[in-house]
Amino acid sequence: MERRQCLEMIYPELEDRLVVTIMGACAQELYDLGHRDNFFYLQHAMGLASSIGLGLALHRPEERVVVLDGDGSVLMNLGTFATLARYRPPNLVHVVFDNGSLLSTGGFDSQTTSGVTDLAGIARAAGIEHVAAVDTPMAFGEAMIEAFERRALSVVVARVAAVGPDHYGMDLHLPENAFRFRRWIGGRGRTHGICDPQASVAH
Repeated sequence: MERRQCLEMIYPELEDRLVVTIMGACAQELYDLGHRDNFFYLQHAMGLASSIGLGLALHRPEERVVVLDGDGSVLMNLGTFATLARYRPPNLVHVVFDNGSLLSTGGFDSQTTSGVTDLAGIARAAGIEHVAAVDTPMAFGEAMIEAFERRALSVVVARVAAVGPDHYGMDLHLPENAFRFRRWIGGRGRTHGICDPQASVAH
């Protein structure tokens, strides 16, 4: 299966959630499906999408947070699983698209290519209870439905083909993206009766 196929499947469910993507292909494919102000494309910070997602989930417990990550990104920050397991935010779903490739930074094979490194196994060993490893569209859809419905930290590792978008380029620069994202969260904060919407996003 392909990552874009997976994104198309869950796109309708992302309308009312805080969504953080890693750089590159994943960000571009989500953007191409239709940008929303609750999407934050974390550029120039490979490995840290899960960290941003964790901060949002902890500081906005009334929101649902989705992190769309990649194998190369997770491999750069394996400690993220241990940190997630320690804090266990019940409102966070961490999706890892594992294509066995550093597709957005040259297309080199990642450590998961040979099948020796098992990201789902690492997540379980770190102490995360709800971890699913999937490699078909049906299995991905079922895993995401379960993750969205449960009130517990969930990790879904989806094995996808090493293919990306046929173009790169967003008519939305990082500062503007961050401003809109923060403003969207601020508006939600007022809706939920939170007095300080500025505190939701780390600089």
